[in-house]
Amino acid sequence: MMKRTVAFTVIGFVFFCGGLVIESGFFEDSSQVEPGCILLQNVGDNEKPETQEISEPNTPQMKAAETIEYGADHAPAKIIILGAEDPNTEDPKGGFKFQLELSSKGAAIRKVTFSNGKNHGFDDRNRKDPQPLVFISPIARSDGDEMLVMANTALIFIEEQVQLPLDKLHWKTFERETSEDGSQTARFEATIKNETTSEPVLKLIKTYRISRDSYLFDCNIVIENLTSTEQKFRYNLAGPGGVGREGFRSDMRSVVAGFRNANDQIVGVMHNKRNLIKAKTIEDRQLAKPGGNFLWAAAVNKYFAAIVVPLPDDNKDYCDWITNRTGQFYNPDGDSKANSGDETVGVDLGVASTTLAASDRANHSKIYNFQLYLGPKDKSLFDKNERYRKLGFVQTITFMPCFCCPAWIIHPLAFGILALMKWMHIVIPNYGVVIIILVFLMRLVMHPVTKKSQVSMSKMSTLAPKVEEIKKKYANNKAEMNKQMMALYREQGASPVMGMLPMMVQMPIWIALWSAVYASIDLRGAAFLPFWITDLSVPDAAWTFPRALTVPLLDWKILSLNLLPLLMGVAFYLQQKMMPSQANAATNPQVAQQQKMMKIMLPIMFPLMLYNGPAGVNLYIMASTFAGVVEQHVIRKHIREKEEAESKGLVAATSKTGGKVKKKKPKPFFKT
Repeated sequence: MMKRTVAFTVIGFVFFCGGLVIESGFFEDSSQVEPGCILLQNVGDNEKPETQEISEPNTPQMKAAETIEYGADHAPAKIIILGAEDPNTEDPKGGFKFQLELSSKGAAIRKVTFSNGKNHGFDDRNRKDPQPLVFISPIARSDGDEMLVMANTALIFIEEQVQLPLDKLHWKTFERETSEDGSQTARFEATIKNETTSEPVLKLIKTYRISRDSYLFDCNIVIENLTSTEQKFRYNLAGPGGVGREGFRSDMRSVVAGFRNANDQIVGVMHNKRNLIKAKTIEDRQLAKPGGNFLWAAAVNKYFAAIVVPLPDDNKDYCDWITNRTGQFYNPDGDSKANSGDETVGVDLGVASTTLAASDRANHSKIYNFQLYLGPKDKSLFDKNERYRKLGFVQTITFMPCFCCPAWIIHPLAFGILALMKWMHIVIPNYGVVIIILVFLMRLVMHPVTKKSQVSMSKMSTLAPKVEEIKKKYANNKAEMNKQMMALYREQGASPVMGMLPMMVQMPIWIALWSAVYASIDLRGAAFLPFWITDLSVPDAAWTFPRALTVPLLDWKILSLNLLPLLMGVAFYLQQKMMPSQANAATNPQVAQQQKMMKIMLPIMFPLMLYNGPAGVNLYIMASTFAGVVEQHVIRKHIREKEEAESKGLVAATSKTGGKVKKKKPKPFFKT
């Protein structure tokens, strides 16, 4: 039983460390377009729209017999700015949260830049020259073109089996309008025509509306039938994408979708970058939940989310007109490692087919309403806003996964720790100090268990010679050997399980604390010491090298001298020096050698794994380890004093004994 316990504990620790290694990341223009006509090409109903190659403007179309030709005229290329005029000076508290750069090409979002006026917003964390953070950028494509967010990619006429690539079309653009409440609106139009008769067929109108002091804005698409006959069509839409990397070491960009299940709970489905790279089929990239009703889709990075919410029709609480949600991974230069810096992720949306009545009848037009959230992954923000809470935007927040600690354990613990940190920050406006106090509180709460464990390990160590004697004496009788060993433990009040108990109890707390500190957006840009640790979300970088240093053979890039990991190594060394020896280390050379290797490897392994880790995480681990060293010193002093008293046949006096010293009475291992 003891060997199994030790084995499972070691395996859990190895997986935890392995997770840290993976997380460490060591293994990892708006020019004028000449007016022209864009034509349709044929497409079969059984083809997947998101994988089709769209013909370029003015290229000959592929057509079947008796196919009607459709087209649309290019308008002049134009850029419209909504929101913050200057993100450097715009104060997001009372102003616009971001600047929205809209392009006439596909009537889409080209760029999103967060406001950063008066240090209330988000910058790019450049220490020398911080600039407002560009959250969304154009997605480069292998053909040299750009994919833009919320671009209408393909309008498909179902009966004729032809499609028009609207993301290659410059729509007619109207000037920005400002309402009395300060909100701003931009409008785009595109008219589809019959190329043979030059008669208009459909009109598309896309409108964006942004309000002050909100991360949420509106987008709607109106499609109107201009003919005297029914028109049956569907269209595809480029959803959220083009988000910046943001994670300093590892690429945490993912695509997520929210669903409401049969129990009226919001659940999330996620594909991270690795999943999308490995996907072999479209089905592997689908964002689907059997039995779940679709609510929203998002592209996220470590701290921010771009979420599109299609608004349901007929007072439903879910959207039934989005029929397809596919995650995409873009690697324009095609590098095999997919880490050259141009990679990103996105979501493609497919809208259900619609039949519009003739222009002189009712139901000759249809409106598709969307809302988009572009902002931080902040649980407190999501909880305060009723709409964010009801839609379950909290599902975009991810913590470190672990096979031994499921999400239903880690997430409540991590969210609780985040709430505690926010509350403490109100009183102590320094997150570095908050982290150190968290370490102290955790050590204080766990001290009774840790103390009991250390005492038990010390007893097990002193019993090692007797244990070896029993093993030799009953080597051929396992049942009797175990019986005699348990009797010895019971007589001496020792427990082989107690030595592992603190690690098993603290593992979920460690992971939750690590996750909370690592994923907290409040630590992004938060300073601890103005002369050294100026941002807890990136390495402490006491000195930045003029050029990156590459570790031979390993191909590791070192950009700066980081002191926290080195101090962490010192703390681990001291901790290992003070750890009690294993029970059989004195009599078993192999165990002694393993313990010696652990004392050498741990102080080296953790600083290497976390050398480029966020300063907040490293501060927590270093402070916790140093606190553990002090705690072990106190416990070992207690053990020595107790052993000295026991060597004289005495134990310390207590109030229950009237202050007198009494003979030692062995404590049974368990009650019979």
